[in-house]
Amino acid sequence: MADIILGIESSCDDTSAAVIRDGYLLSNVIASQQVHKDYGGVVPELASRAHELNIVPVVSQALAKAGVEASELSAIAFTRGPGLLGSLLVGTSFAKALSLSLDCPMIMVNHLQGHILANFVRQEGRPVVEPAFPYLCLLVSGGNSQIVKVSSPLEFEILGQTIDDAVGEAFDKCSKMMGLGYPGGPVIDRLASQGNPDRFHFAKPNIPGLDYSFSGVKTSLLYFVRDEMAKDPLFMENNKEDICASFQKTLIDILMDKLIKASKQTGIREITIGGGVSANSGLRSRITLEGKKRGWRTYLPEFKFTTDNAAMIAIAGYFRYLAGEKTPLDIAPVSRIADF
Repeated sequence: MADIILGIESSCDDTSAAVIRDGYLLSNVIASQQVHKDYGGVVPELASRAHELNIVPVVSQALAKAGVEASELSAIAFTRGPGLLGSLLVGTSFAKALSLSLDCPMIMVNHLQGHILANFVRQEGRPVVEPAFPYLCLLVSGGNSQIVKVSSPLEFEILGQTIDDAVGEAFDKCSKMMGLGYPGGPVIDRLASQGNPDRFHFAKPNIPGLDYSFSGVKTSLLYFVRDEMAKDPLFMENNKEDICASFQKTLIDILMDKLIKASKQTGIREITIGGGVSANSGLRSRITLEGKKRGWRTYLPEFKFTTDNAAMIAIAGYFRYLAGEKTPLDIAPVSRIADF
């Protein structure tokens, strides 16, 4: 009998549902929220209200696209955290209600583990290319920057992480400061592709071990632009491509320096990336280049699996289902998860 998992993702501002059968993706539906662009960032109250409107049609569409009846589900996987509490509450409550109505077990999933395991989502008609255990994952998003050692689908160890801001937050704040809009990552990436990454230089932190820091880089950019615009008010507008390219290169340098160090320390050459920032073209090119140079086997998730999506929640839940895990109905969502 096939194992069919429904995944539900509602950690931030995307409502998503996906169906996986025996590890193969049947559907992955995402409803995005556009309202937050007017505010330069996600507004939690608006996000949770939108989830309430989207959750039923999104799940219904995912099941219909997969050609699966709700009664056929083996388990319901849902994001417990981390994320926005109001948004998580919508997904968790829906999963509980569906679980009760179908007498179907539910499985909680750590949102970050979903990003880390996104490379294991299989698709019919496409070659299976999966990292071997153990591997290192550079997990980079708007809320997290970590290097994680993955020994199995259920075993994760954080080797290093940011001590202040996440790299995705650095991209967004840079974009906001320059008046480029939200979300900042895609805008900066596009402008950076047209600029000279070696024209300007920004401060890099000297953090021991494998931990990161990005607050100083943002401050360096802020002071640089402020000083240059005092001399020439049109400086930023006339040099925005080079500024973005140089800033992006600095962030990627910081990320890669630690990842290279982690690979040397552990001897692991199976390398993956995950999270929203893993869609960044500069980072993808750099990690591929370093992989060829250092004998790594690198795995890049498809673009549709880099942002928040339920396929990654379903595959993480699938592994936990195979291990016999079940989540009790009295579970509550959490905005923060201290570790894995």
